[in-house]
Amino acid sequence: MVKKVAVLTSGGDAPGMNAAVRAVVRTGLAHGLEMYAVYDGYKGLYEGKIERMYRKSVAEKLNRGGTFIGTARLPEFVHPEIRQVCVENLQEYGIDALVTIGGDGTYRGAYELEKMGVFTVGIPGTIDNDVAGTDYTIGFDTALTTIVEAIDKLRDTSSSHRRCSIVEVMGRHCGALAIWAGIAVGAEVVICEETGYDEAKVIQTIQDAARVKKHAIVIVSENFIDIKHLEKVLNDFTPFEARTTILGYVQRGGCPSPRDRVLASMMGAKAVECLVNNISGVCMCSVNEKIVAIPFEEALKMKKNQVEEKYKVFEELW
Repeated sequence: MVKKVAVLTSGGDAPGMNAAVRAVVRTGLAHGLEMYAVYDGYKGLYEGKIERMYRKSVAEKLNRGGTFIGTARLPEFVHPEIRQVCVENLQEYGIDALVTIGGDGTYRGAYELEKMGVFTVGIPGTIDNDVAGTDYTIGFDTALTTIVEAIDKLRDTSSSHRRCSIVEVMGRHCGALAIWAGIAVGAEVVICEETGYDEAKVIQTIQDAARVKKHAIVIVSENFIDIKHLEKVLNDFTPFEARTTILGYVQRGGCPSPRDRVLASMMGAKAVECLVNNISGVCMCSVNEKIVAIPFEEALKMKKNQVEEKYKVFEELW
């Protein structure tokens, strides 16, 4: 029977992580459990940075961005001897279970600890919305809102100067932020892993836009193409003056949206309920507006298909 539970955040921070930590701690306390926080993710777990949490510990954290318990990456976690130290650190505090908040890498780490005898539950926290099994990850809605607000402002100045704004957004190997933002702001072009990059088609699309508009918007997922090259191409072959804007880490910051706060709170509460009912080795997923538990092994094998569906909508709208 689970009596002591720890929570950690790992990987890139995401708005809403604090709300999830708060929900885990308060739900645990409501069930009579002793609650702990691990500072700085798996790195902190390896270094023994563990502290007991009380109701006051998570007060005034719901609306704060980032993660107040910190996050860090630990590449060495792939080594069994490193993970063994983490397990021993949990045992030293008598901690029975661990709730991990993060993306795929965080899930894989939790799954490895599960196989070593630690009760684990995962919560998807990443702005990229690239975790399979769940419709939405904590932080995605807030990051999307930040992007849309930034592009709406860029549109004003782009229209005044007859420019094409090339906006680079986060996403790595998942184009969810780019595609959703593209639909929301009426972008002419979205370039990401799911859409591919056809330079001739991009040029033609922007030339077509120039016949009916004073500006154009191109959204590109980070590190997918050389955006400076694209800027030069559009300057050379379209009527617009192309300018590049890289939004960068501003997308990860800010107070979480109401949707992310609610999603994080529901997932945090459900995670603890799973542990109380001796359900382990699962991750929390939002499926059709309901929070369900899916085994790590199954979730890690699943493919995220929501992005492809949204791209079909984008193509039809354009």
